[in-house]
Order: sequence, then C-alpha cells, then structure tokens
Amino acid sequence: MPHIIPIKDLKDTASISRMCQESNDPVYITKNGYGDMVIMSMKAYEEKMLMLDVYTKLAQAEDDIHSGQVKDARAALKALREKYNV
Repeated sequence: MPHIIPIKDLKDTASISRMCQESNDPVYITKNGYGDMVIMSMKAYEEKMLMLDVYTKLAQAEDDIHSGQVKDARAALKALREKYNV
C-alpha cells in the first residue's frame, strides 16, 4: 500500500526517512489534497534508475535486431548480460 502524507508532515524528517528506508515504495506528498511530490530512499532510487537503464538498452537492442543491425542476437544478449552481471 502506498504511503501518502500531507506536506505539513514533512517537518518530522526522521519519521519520513524511516518510512523511506523501510520500504522500496515511494512516499507520495500531497499539497491541498493533490499530489505534489514523491520521495524515496537513495537505494530505491538507484535501483529504479538501473532498471530504467537496462530496459532502455534492451529496447534499443531489440530495435537493432529487428532493423537488421545485429545479426547475432545471442551474442548481443550475452554482451548485455556480461555488462550488467545478470
């Protein structure tokens, strides 16, 4: 379940930090009842950015395969796996 808190609760920084550290989910901040900001732990942010980078590169690799730029899909996949240690 997502954490949703009003902006006035940001005064309790220790509680917000603990909330972020205990969950990989973001904390949604509202202002006047509307979504305003999202915060998350550095660990969760870095994981999201890494996954975004991997998905972007996989999409590019698929485009390269479909356009004929890559003749050996297995070699391309192996190179990606080696680069990202997966």
